[in-house]
Amino acid sequence: MLYIGSHVGFKKDTQLVGSVKEALSYGANTFMFYTGAPQNTQRSGIEDGLTLEAMSIMKDSDIDYSKVVVHAPYIINLANSDKEKFNFSTRFLQEEIHRCEELGVKYMVLHPGSHVGEGIDNGIENIIKGLDIILENTKTNIIILLETMAGKGSEVGSRLEEIEKIIKNCKYSDNLGVCLDTCHLSDAGYNIKDFNTFLDNFDKIIGIEKIGCVHVNDSKNEPSSHKDRHENIGFGHIGFETLIGVIYNERLENVPKILETPYVDKEYAPYKYEIEMIRNKVFDSELINKIRQSL
Repeated sequence: MLYIGSHVGFKKDTQLVGSVKEALSYGANTFMFYTGAPQNTQRSGIEDGLTLEAMSIMKDSDIDYSKVVVHAPYIINLANSDKEKFNFSTRFLQEEIHRCEELGVKYMVLHPGSHVGEGIDNGIENIIKGLDIILENTKTNIIILLETMAGKGSEVGSRLEEIEKIIKNCKYSDNLGVCLDTCHLSDAGYNIKDFNTFLDNFDKIIGIEKIGCVHVNDSKNEPSSHKDRHENIGFGHIGFETLIGVIYNERLENVPKILETPYVDKEYAPYKYEIEMIRNKVFDSELINKIRQSL
């Protein structure tokens, strides 16, 4: 079955109910959200009544809550050697895990982090240490999905071997998985036009069973650019047919696919139109113009 959705909002007053209704308005049957602003620590309490209402709405719709994903805040950086910043990241991620548990979400996507000049090996060691602390303290059943990165700046996780090293050396590897990001993979230099060959390689290095989510994004940049700039589906250097091949690959049939493509003119979410295009498997070169006309 195709599980396709997008990033949606999570607002203080409507919380998960608002997230679900937004996802349904796009024709989605899964979605991803942040439990608060990804750039800061401001968080409102989880309202159980809204969570139960959202679950009831999902039960009566096509959304499978077991396929819904939370994204950890960007400000968490477990790769940083600075003691104060490292301790902040471990504390805040533990809080986010508890919020996910309150919401009943199973999967959390996490950017591995940036070593900020300390070197890739030090960054990896810090990430392993941080994950061990977090998972030891929380004793959670939540699966943290390490996202594949583009390799911008001092990012850790642009090579599969780096992610494999983290998973292999973490005491709680059963709580770890991987989120593939198509834009990041291409920008990092992986050839996803031959996606089955990529999956063969992934399976040898990490194990295909570890893939828990796919972020589906086109890229504004040529492969190996290491720039991480998302583009709307079919309008970038990856291309529509390649992305359709990723989305409908039988080896990832039950893995949720999440769109993080940019708003058109920074105003209008494209997800309803992109999801429709993906379901039809036919590229619409006038998609952006149609969205502008609907504003």
